[in-house]
Amino acid sequence: MRIRLAKNESQARELAAQLLRRLPKLDGAPLELRFRRALRASQGRLLEDGSAGMPVHAASFLRKRVIVLDGELLRRRQEFERILAHELFHFVWLRLGNPLRWSFERQLANEAARGARGELGWSAELRKRGLERQDRETRSRRWREYACESFCDTAAWLFSRRRRHDEFTLARRWREERRRWFGSIAGRVLRI
Repeated sequence: MRIRLAKNESQARELAAQLLRRLPKLDGAPLELRFRRALRASQGRLLEDGSAGMPVHAASFLRKRVIVLDGELLRRRQEFERILAHELFHFVWLRLGNPLRWSFERQLANEAARGARGELGWSAELRKRGLERQDRETRSRRWREYACESFCDTAAWLFSRRRRHDEFTLARRWREERRRWFGSIAGRVLRI
């Protein structure tokens, strides 16, 4: 798997290469990384250098095969890796296939039924807080979006070098169960 960057992005190229060496084998067409300043999301659009919307670190455009990252992340190596890993796994989730997606959803449903609190990233935590039992039972859109974000945050926790973070609020026992779930797909070539 290749990542395309502007020629003047040598620092990003090296950081991305280091992360890719720790990930499972990813196979697919090249992805393009772009950097912008002060990213914000508002009404489904990505904005920069403004005050409208909610601040975000990154966004993925799956059909265009583009990841846009806030340029400030280049100053924070571990955070860059964590956010890039999260975004890369959006492409994995898209092509993971229903049996594996449903398996991960069962993992999350089991956690919920057993009272697990917290998450491994803000994007999953935010969505988890908005869920009701009916969402899980009906596999509502909110549930599926939560499952995707949780998958990506879990992958970022596993594969980035970041061991501690304020956003890692999921208890250790649940983290270990998720590590085992990811271990069950280890060795596979993951399509992106």
